[in-house]
Amino acid sequence: MTELIRSNDIVLIGFARSLLEGAQIPLFVADEHMSALEGSIGAFGRRLLVPDDHAAQARRILTDAGLAAELRDDARG
Repeated sequence: MTELIRSNDIVLIGFARSLLEGAQIPLFVADEHMSALEGSIGAFGRRLLVPDDHAAQARRILTDAGLAAELRDDARG
């Protein structure tokens, strides 16, 4: 899995998720339910993950939608 976005902004995560689901790209939002444990203060960022073989296409879609600044570094390691 490749992490594309990490953010406390639920609107941003929701928008990115909607774009990717609309393009039928499988995804997983990690730490989505941490807000219940943290008291909904936004201390833990949610992580938008896609399978490695869909990462390039997902990056293009999110970049075309104006979210390039939100994308995590493509480097692995």
